[in-house]
Amino acid sequence: MTEAIVQETTERGSVTAPWRIGTRGSLLALTQAGTVRDALIAAGQQAELVIVKTAGDQSSDPVQKIGVGVFTTALRDELAAGTIDIAVHSYKDLPTAPDPRFTIAAVPPREDARDAVVARDGLVLGELPPGARIGTSAPRRVAQLRALGLGLDIVPLRGNLDTRLRKVAEGELDAVVVARAGLSRIDRLDAVTEALEPVQMLPAPAQGALAVECRREDGDLVTILSALDDSGTRAAVLAERSLLAELEAGCTAPVGALAEVVESLDDDGRVVEELSLRGCAAAIDGSDVIRASAVGSLANAEQLGRALARELLELGARDLLSEDFINPSPMENE
Repeated sequence: MTEAIVQETTERGSVTAPWRIGTRGSLLALTQAGTVRDALIAAGQQAELVIVKTAGDQSSDPVQKIGVGVFTTALRDELAAGTIDIAVHSYKDLPTAPDPRFTIAAVPPREDARDAVVARDGLVLGELPPGARIGTSAPRRVAQLRALGLGLDIVPLRGNLDTRLRKVAEGELDAVVVARAGLSRIDRLDAVTEALEPVQMLPAPAQGALAVECRREDGDLVTILSALDDSGTRAAVLAERSLLAELEAGCTAPVGALAEVVESLDDDGRVVEELSLRGCAAAIDGSDVIRASAVGSLANAEQLGRALARELLELGARDLLSEDFINPSPMENE
């Protein structure tokens, strides 16, 4: 079992023990879990944060080598063991296959899902000169950056957000590309020099969304957490992750997807909400990017994602995704 230590304990107004919310110890993870704790307290519940240390937090190896699974598996191990009651994940890190022991009881409202550039001298991506060193280790970002044809030197990057920003501030890198949502959550949007629009770079499926997970058997807790759920975010994330699952690709694959709730008119002229989904698969060398889009109902989010994935496959997506990204092991898929 991973080592878990109590980070914060709320004041107990009764003999009822607080809900224990498991989280990694990074500033971003603590901030994300803290929003869930604060929401529970505001709803009259007692809650505390419990830090779970993972092997990934103690390694400097690239995520593709250690597997994103070391982060989510550690939290799930504690959840299964009863050391914590709730796990808060970055949804994009979870495997697409459900774990029958647990349920995603809430998907809170999503942050802006776009990727963001943090560059020296306030530059935007198109202003960086050929050969500029830009840091990212995500194959999805690497592939789409190369496809832009800007002649950038893509440099592998690991570390928390502060470490990544510091590499730009100290001149080690000309820029980094990170999730805008993370910077927003730690109040560092001031560092963003450009938010990349989806036509430039599609984000990872479920980027910017949180998954609040608990044991399936804890019915009372499932009900409590369900009040934190945002139906539009849940539908969007389901469509994106269904696309990824249908492609049989892991979350480190060069696959992007973004679903957004949009308004349209039905046959009777009434305003209805629908899901607009965009997806892409890219060659890691940037030589080709296949894109497709579709619109469907929120109720059919999963079917929409899978249908769009099949369209990408018909357009040749499988030829772009190497064996490293197809049919990943459970660890790689996390």
